[in-house]
Amino acid sequence: MSTPDDRFAQNARRVADDGRAIQDELEAREARSFKPKGEEKPPPPQTGARRYPVPPFDEEPLEKPGVEADLDLQPLWDAPFYRGSGKLEGKVALVTGGDSGIGRSVAVLFAREGADVAIAYLEEVEDAKATQAAVEKEGRRAILIPGDIADPDYATAAVARTVRELGGLDVLVNNAAFQEHAEAIEDLTDDHFDRTLKTNLYGLFNMSKAAIPHMKPGSAIINTGSVTGLEGQKSLLDYSLTKGGIHAFTRSLAGSVLKKGIRVNAVAPGPVWTPLNPADKRGKALAQFGAKTPMGRPAQPEEIAPAFVFLASPQTSSYITGEVLPIIGGY
Repeated sequence: MSTPDDRFAQNARRVADDGRAIQDELEAREARSFKPKGEEKPPPPQTGARRYPVPPFDEEPLEKPGVEADLDLQPLWDAPFYRGSGKLEGKVALVTGGDSGIGRSVAVLFAREGADVAIAYLEEVEDAKATQAAVEKEGRRAILIPGDIADPDYATAAVARTVRELGGLDVLVNNAAFQEHAEAIEDLTDDHFDRTLKTNLYGLFNMSKAAIPHMKPGSAIINTGSVTGLEGQKSLLDYSLTKGGIHAFTRSLAGSVLKKGIRVNAVAPGPVWTPLNPADKRGKALAQFGAKTPMGRPAQPEEIAPAFVFLASPQTSSYITGEVLPIIGGY
């Protein structure tokens, strides 16, 4: 007899297959030009604690949903110069899309600040286990919960398992997302549009609705928005729509749950080097990813994750709710 966990895993595999089908259909339609344009630019400035990779990058895309272990250029998520100071001591966090990219770095920094972490992910088992090992290396507990956040039964089960196995839920990070570009609205199929909204909006709604009854005063919800939700992006009509919706949802939910002592905020990154983008872009668009920012490069996950720590901790952001924090490389 199959169990609910078996059903969630089977559904997650089906959703991942659907994402790959959407990716294959759009890539088959496209013909890109790879001719270089303009003169050579000076190297991008380096402003961080260590030197970060700059374009051009490898042009080879990833198959959806994007496995971080398959990237030749590995994202920098471990933040070796970041020192924890107990900002989340004794707390429990649930991070969707916690297997890789921003989610992995957030999970690790939360652990470094003293939190146990539940890692929700679709089907990227190898990546998820790497995140789990990194959290445990920080001396904290980590559990893995595969499934599709667009399924409300999964959201309820994921929250219930977090509470049961880790002892509560203090911080929810809604980070999981689906992204696939389409150059024209005519290229956006109903299935593509539906998948983007189901993951990015339904998923966020499902997880928040399931989590809030378990949260006590001082808890926090942090949503991952995007610069595309602030400025729009012509080849990401559906994705930009959902990210703008996430920003509006953040502000609205913040007002709704403030009486419960729960804060709700969002981080809106610009381009970030995670599996999400190599699983969407290819050719020159991938090779030059992030080059148009004033920084001249994409962010690395470890440059975004401290903002989540800031918004999660009541020590640092007790008077902040309903805000969208852009981290977009100097626009």
